Amino acid sequence: MLFNSMSFAVFLLAVFILYHIVPVKFRWVFLLAASYAFYMNLHAAYGLLLIFTTVLTYLLALRLEKAPDKNKKRLCLLGGVLPLVAILLVFKLGAPAIDRINALIDAGRLTLQPLTLKILLPAGVSFYFFQSLGYLIDVYKGKIQAERHFGYYALFVSFFPQLLAGPIGRADALLPQFKKERRFDYKNATYGLKLMAWGYFKKLVIADVFAGVVNKIYDNPYSYVGLVFIIVTVMFAIEIYCDFSGYSDIAIGCAKLFGIELATNFKSPYLSFSIKEFWSRWHISLSTWFRDYVYIPLGGNRVPKWRNCLNLLITFLVSGFWHGSSLTYILWGAIHGLLQIVETFVYPKTRRGVPVTRKKHWWQLPVTFALLCFTWIFFRANTIQNAFWIISRLFWDIGRPANYLKTAVICLDMPYLSMFGMMLSAAVLLLYDLLSLKRDVIEAVSRQKAPIRFSVYVLLLVVTALFSHKGIATEFIYFQF
Repeated sequence: MLFNSMSFAVFLLAVFILYHIVPVKFRWVFLLAASYAFYMNLHAAYGLLLIFTTVLTYLLALRLEKAPDKNKKRLCLLGGVLPLVAILLVFKLGAPAIDRINALIDAGRLTLQPLTLKILLPAGVSFYFFQSLGYLIDVYKGKIQAERHFGYYALFVSFFPQLLAGPIGRADALLPQFKKERRFDYKNATYGLKLMAWGYFKKLVIADVFAGVVNKIYDNPYSYVGLVFIIVTVMFAIEIYCDFSGYSDIAIGCAKLFGIELATNFKSPYLSFSIKEFWSRWHISLSTWFRDYVYIPLGGNRVPKWRNCLNLLITFLVSGFWHGSSLTYILWGAIHGLLQIVETFVYPKTRRGVPVTRKKHWWQLPVTFALLCFTWIFFRANTIQNAFWIISRLFWDIGRPANYLKTAVICLDMPYLSMFGMMLSAAVLLLYDLLSLKRDVIEAVSRQKAPIRFSVYVLLLVVTALFSHKGIATEFIYFQF
C-alpha cells in the first residue's frame, strides 16, 4: 500500500492503536507482523525475498563473527554480498534486456517468439538489500556485534515506515531502539504527525502537481523547444526533491509514532554551495552508504590524487547504475563524479599541506543549482537521445527574448492561476528550507501560541486538500529504484 492512500491511513491508525494496547514486551512481535503485512500487501511473493535476505544475512553475520581467521571472514562476507548483488543485477538488468529483445523481435531482426517473462523489481528491494549488506559489512569490520535475537534483526530489516524507500538504517543506531521498552510519548507522536503532514504537503501539493507538467513535456520532447525545457527541468528538480524528501518525512514521522528515531535524509539540499555539499544534504542515508561501503574501501582520499579522482568516479558510476541500467542514469552518475573531481581542484582542502579555509560566495548557490538541474535532464529523460535533444534546444530562439518567453507560455498551456499556485507552493518550500538551516521549523511553530500554530496547521491542511490531486494515489518516484 502507498503512503498516500486511504488504505495506509486505515492501516497506520489500526497499527498505532493496537501497538499501544499490546503488552510492551510483545510490541516488537506486533511491529514485525505489521511490517510483513504491509509489504506483502503489495505482492505476497515479496515476503519470500524479504525472508531470504533476512535469514541469509542473519546467519552469515553469526558465522562471520565466529570465523577463526580473516580468510574465513571474507568468505562469509562474500557469501552475503555476492548472492544479494546477483539478485539485484537480475532485477535491474533482466526487464530492460527482455524489453530490448522484444523490440528486436518486433522490428523483425530476430526470428523468435516474443518473450513473455516479466521481471519486476520488488518494491524496496534495493533499500533493504543495502541495509542488510551494511549490517554484514559492519560486523565484518568489527564495528558492531552480530545480533543474536532473530526477531529483532528481522524487524530491523523490515520495519515498515522505512522498508520501501528508506532512510537506510544503520544497525548500531536502529537495532538498540527495538529492544527498549517504549511508552507513549505525546510530544514525540504529535511531532511525528506534523512532520508527516509536511511530507504529504510536499508530495501531494508540489511533487504530484509538478509531475503532470513535467511528464507532458519530457515524455514528448520533440514537440517542444526553448525556454519550456529549462522551466520543466527546474520543475522536475523540485518534483523529485519533494517526492523523495516527502516520503522520508512521512517515514520518519510515522516511525516517531512508535518511538523510533530514523536518520535524517534531507537537509535543504538545493541551498548547497557545491556539488559535494549537495551530496552531504541529499538522500543522506544512501550517499553515506556509498561513502562508507564503496568510496572508502576503494581508498577514499587517502591515496594519490589521480586515484582519489578515480574513486570518486567509480562511486558515482555505481550510484548511477543503482538507479537503473539505462545509459541516462549511468551518464547522470558519471557527470556527478566528474563535477566532484573538478571541485577537488577548484576548492582544494589543502594547499601545499596547509588546510584551506574557503569562503562561500552567493553566486555559488545559483551555479550549483544550475549544474544540478543540468544533470537532472539525464536522470529524467526517457532515452539518451531525448536528453541530448533537450539540451540542444534549451536556448532555441533566445535571441528574441519576447518570442522565447511567449513560446514557453504557449507550450506549457497552463491557466495563470495554476502557474501562480505552483510558484506559491515552491516559495513556501524555499522559505521552509531557508528557515530550517538554523532551526527546527516544526518545533519552532509548535512553541507558538495556540492561535498562531493552529492557524498554520489548518492552513497546511486546507491547501493540501484544495490543491492536491483528489482520488489519485501516485507512486513515489524512488519506488522504481
